[in-house]
Amino acid sequence: MLSINGKLARMLAAFGLAAAVAVVAGCGGGGGSGNSSAGTGSGGTGGTSNSTVLAAGAPVSSLPATLASNQVAVTVAAGVKNAPNIPTVSVTICAHGTTTCQTITDIQVDTGSWGLRLPLDALNGPMQSALPVETASGKSVAECFGFVDGNAWGSVRTADVTIGGETASSVPIHVMGDLPQTAAGGTNNSCATGSLNDTSSSIAAHGILGIGPAEYDCGNGCATPPNGVYFGCTGSGSSTNCTDLGVAETAQVTNPVRLFPIDNTGVILNMPAVTSSGSTSATGFLTFGIGTQSNNAVPTSGIQKLTTDHYGNVQSASLSGTSVSSAFFDTGSNGLFFPDSTLSSTMCKLAIGFYCPASTVSRTPSVTGFNGTNVSAGLSIANALDLFEDGGFAYGNVGGIMTGVAFDFGMPFFYGRTVYVNYDPNTDGNSGVATSAYVAF
Repeated sequence: MLSINGKLARMLAAFGLAAAVAVVAGCGGGGGSGNSSAGTGSGGTGGTSNSTVLAAGAPVSSLPATLASNQVAVTVAAGVKNAPNIPTVSVTICAHGTTTCQTITDIQVDTGSWGLRLPLDALNGPMQSALPVETASGKSVAECFGFVDGNAWGSVRTADVTIGGETASSVPIHVMGDLPQTAAGGTNNSCATGSLNDTSSSIAAHGILGIGPAEYDCGNGCATPPNGVYFGCTGSGSSTNCTDLGVAETAQVTNPVRLFPIDNTGVILNMPAVTSSGSTSATGFLTFGIGTQSNNAVPTSGIQKLTTDHYGNVQSASLSGTSVSSAFFDTGSNGLFFPDSTLSSTMCKLAIGFYCPASTVSRTPSVTGFNGTNVSAGLSIANALDLFEDGGFAYGNVGGIMTGVAFDFGMPFFYGRTVYVNYDPNTDGNSGVATSAYVAF
């Protein structure tokens, strides 16, 4: 799920294109059209289903017989809302230093955002009460966090977070939906109006685990008010009132992997390949750390490294000779999203935002890292609606429209690959391009 707080999003806003990006129906845990039963409306400009009878392939897996302590299984299946291409893990949260804990399943793995975000309905009663709300300047801290497909509003709390065998202590996390929308205030607060992505149903998962390369979800730009992201609240219940607040980086919602004691330098996602008709499920695994243990070393040959900025954006990309402003690799997007003048005439009528070509087409985008490395990636785009009606959930060949600004290599890109996301050792991205952060595959 592409966060709008990263460098790319600030660039999009500067060009006045943030609203255009938001039409991507499949982008992120909260915006997926899902199977046809989850679709809404009948938008699009053409491209009906071929009524082709397809059958998704059997479950596929790349899971090793035994997972190491720095690994966790990643599953793409029916999940919370029968939405396709939603990779999920189980996460255990505890009130810091206590045995008051809860293991939450079906939390989306998102390399396009930073921080753990949980809807209130995913927390049981004891946990809702046990997790303390952060305070700053004598006020309770709340956040209005923006994704391209909607905003999330709620308090910032702290918890011990365990994923696989790795634990991060006292992590600031975002609990969405625990504050009334009427409490949202301050300058440029987009959470004060409109619908919010703050339930398990609205995000098609029981939470979002943002493990992109950045450490903090806003950076030093949010250390002073107004910043449009952090707010200080007084009162309780319907009388809660929240106004602009500056929050230090260390108190901002944080990528928990960056707080692991050792394996905090990056993540490696290994997913099995799926057939052209998809699979009913796919199980892979996430390895924490890069270069910290024998199981997370980067091969010396056979892979390409593309250096990125602090937020995971490569320098440039192009498709069929047409340049786009940037490209990123995002497991939180459930399709491949990019501008394509030919495919734009084949938009699905029911799977809103996805392409529905009459027959499968091939595309070969070219991507260039800040290190000058250029990679051409061969991709296929099939009729999304035909695929979504086949009973499967893992598809490597569904795509949709991204209006003229970027190429989003979403979850379909990750099937059949091992993808390395090496973190920027800097804590903030405002100092320029991070030459040591990279994506490799």
